[in-house]
Amino acid sequence: MTAEQLHTPCYVIDRDRLEENLKVLRGVMDRTGCRILLAQKAFSCYAVYPLISQYLCGATASGLFEARLCHEEMPGRENHVFSPAFREEDFQEILSICDHIVFNSIRQLELFGFRAKEAGLQVGLRINPQISTQPAEHAIYDPCAPGSRLGVSLAEFRDGIARNPALLNLLDGLHFHTLCEQNSDDLETTLNGFEKQFREWLPQMKWVNFGGGHHITRADYDIPRLERCIERMSQGYGLTVYLEPGEAIALNAGYLHTQVLEVQHHAGAMDIAILDTSAACHMPDVIEMPYRPPLRDSGQPGEKAYTYRLGGPTCLSGDIIGKYSFDAPLKEGQTLIFEDMAIYSMVKNNTFNGMPLPAIYLKQGSDYTLLKSFTYADFKSRL
Repeated sequence: MTAEQLHTPCYVIDRDRLEENLKVLRGVMDRTGCRILLAQKAFSCYAVYPLISQYLCGATASGLFEARLCHEEMPGRENHVFSPAFREEDFQEILSICDHIVFNSIRQLELFGFRAKEAGLQVGLRINPQISTQPAEHAIYDPCAPGSRLGVSLAEFRDGIARNPALLNLLDGLHFHTLCEQNSDDLETTLNGFEKQFREWLPQMKWVNFGGGHHITRADYDIPRLERCIERMSQGYGLTVYLEPGEAIALNAGYLHTQVLEVQHHAGAMDIAILDTSAACHMPDVIEMPYRPPLRDSGQPGEKAYTYRLGGPTCLSGDIIGKYSFDAPLKEGQTLIFEDMAIYSMVKNNTFNGMPLPAIYLKQGSDYTLLKSFTYADFKSRL
């Protein structure tokens, strides 16, 4: 079908843009020997897993369901899993479908590490290098913040292996994940601290995992610096280096098409456009992060002739997407296209207020193919 035939609201995955990102990531792998995995927490549209599998080494999961999805939809590729705490009732299946498992604490390593090793999995431990590189407005995403529940500090690591030296023999690798939408200068800062703290144990490891949050496919990303960081670990310690980007894989490779339902005019106030899509339901990071998503053919407030506050159709007064300006007045029935909507959208959306879930289309060239649509039954079945 054509773009004019799409039923809004809907997500559109741009296959060509996705493949462009994958080629950039594959280039990093080819030049450095590192292994890059899809972080499914950001993007889990398994219809394109066959394409992703052509370029990347596999995927990483945050629990059983994502691990099962990788096992089913990326057969033969690496399947890694990390969780702050594993459930006993899930663990046997995890052992049967995963290749690598990363534990979050010394206690989790004690509880599950020996069984994972006996099952033939590569075992890792998440490290908290306690080096914050997040801007203040992203504090919610800082795993190195004081009191963090994520990862083991140097002091905790030393104490744990001193109490139980056998734990060190379980470890095949160390993992850190401290970034969110950041460049490789912040990775280098983190790596400097990590190497200084854990240098004595690195020769005993097989791999190191740099985690995610690397915006590798962003136009201004410093790829040569990233590659120097990778080679520092691979050449200096003989380690295989893993990266787990989520956003970089589908960055700018998806859209959310929406329609203007009504334009409201209020005396002495900014005009409001009610859309058939919701920030709270269909792009929750707009509220949670928060951020202002890019909107095609729009400008900042006041930049163009007509400025509107765009809002969703739910009862939440704060269901506001943002303020945007346009060259011409908005009209009821007009289609707007939000960009960079592949990541953290489909994996986070919800049916608050009984809002329908947007359909998902795959775009290749100028052709659109429906991958999935949702009905009242999908809403009802969740309750």
